Amino acid sequence: MLASVVLLALGAVGVIMVRPDPEAQWSDGDAAAQPPAVLAAADVTAPEPAAAGVRAVLDPLVSSAALGDRANVSVADVATGTILYDQGAGDGTVPASVTKLVTAATVLAARGPGHRIPTRAVAGAAPGEVVLIGGGDPTLAVDGSGFYPGAARLDELAAQVKTALGGVAPTRVVVDSSLYSGPAYASGWDDDIFSGGYGSAVTALMTDGARSDLEQAKREYDNGDNATERVPEPDLHAGEAFARLLDVPTEAVERGPAPAAGAGATAGAPGTELGVVQSLPMVRLVDIMIVDSDNMVAEALARQVALAREQPASFSGAGESMEAVAGELGLPVDALTLTDGSGLSRANRISPALLTDLIRLAADGSRPELAALFGGLPIGAWSGTLAGRYTDVAAQAGAGMVRAKTGTLTGVHAMAGLVTTADGRLLTFAVLTDRAPSGGLIQAQVTLDRITAALAACGCR
Repeated sequence: MLASVVLLALGAVGVIMVRPDPEAQWSDGDAAAQPPAVLAAADVTAPEPAAAGVRAVLDPLVSSAALGDRANVSVADVATGTILYDQGAGDGTVPASVTKLVTAATVLAARGPGHRIPTRAVAGAAPGEVVLIGGGDPTLAVDGSGFYPGAARLDELAAQVKTALGGVAPTRVVVDSSLYSGPAYASGWDDDIFSGGYGSAVTALMTDGARSDLEQAKREYDNGDNATERVPEPDLHAGEAFARLLDVPTEAVERGPAPAAGAGATAGAPGTELGVVQSLPMVRLVDIMIVDSDNMVAEALARQVALAREQPASFSGAGESMEAVAGELGLPVDALTLTDGSGLSRANRISPALLTDLIRLAADGSRPELAALFGGLPIGAWSGTLAGRYTDVAAQAGAGMVRAKTGTLTGVHAMAGLVTTADGRLLTFAVLTDRAPSGGLIQAQVTLDRITAALAACGCR
């Protein structure tokens, strides 16, 4: 029964499979443009690999010098849960961006796939004053040319505000990003996260993931690079864009709290709502986060877990809330420590066993909302962060047969996901190393590709 549910779960998310271009990533697209069959060979009646066979294939690869002296690995059969390979599988390891799998599972559990994040405008304390309230949507666009297709737009919110105000001309914009608390940067983030364009200050209000130059960001994205220059104060940057849409001078933009709406307040009274726009649904935000390893989306979704649990929307509140939800899902959390939701922090720890258990849980049908995390998983040699991988001769068996989330920091390399064996058996795997030689990025990635390709190529019986 479980094996059938696994394949149904994977099939159910097939329409969200992604293609390596920005707009198509969050639309169903036409059948002719879909990727080649992925995991199509998975067969619930296929023979299960033997642990000894898996070990014989993986041991030489896992001991590669490219992975350093601490490679922790878990491989399990998806249908039965049988552990096929365990090397430090229960040990907490720096996970880098495979952290986003935990972020995805916990936010889907806490919020549900259909939840949307609002961005609101309310009347300020003085006539003509408009308060822009950030709800934590990092994909918010200024207009139709935003980075994330289909995102909520400030120009549409501005039109609602003008209608609500009637003949009153807006004179000032107040930015309320107080939904988030605590530091804007996580402990354990490398210095080059900011200079390299991998992240920005985490604020409850931002546009386009805090990217400063959209045209340049799109060009870089088209060239396979999701790192780009970010603005230093995302909330004020968004407020200034909103002010321009309202014909308010940018000098008349400041931070401040929104006034509370009084009971029975008339239209336009302080605190009354002037307009609201809603983000893409959570399932789409999870897709975006996973397929492109989008750090700012990840940090926003981590805070959604905290908000759902009525905890502070801070790095610590989000981390503690995600850990709690992971425990409630029945995952092994003894070695779990989360300092952020993106995996940029070196203070994070996740065990390979937690990741393989998480993937099995998402596939077994007992928590159907979790199946949404499969839609964005990059496909070997096809999409997302795996689009340029599996080109090595010894790794080509993994092309199209591996779906996985990757993670990379200096000296840290990780991959976790699904693979179909040569016999058609569906396996889940997680490989994490946090003591790899510095400067060995390509060698480590090729080794991870070879490990997962070896699983795809073998029957291991």
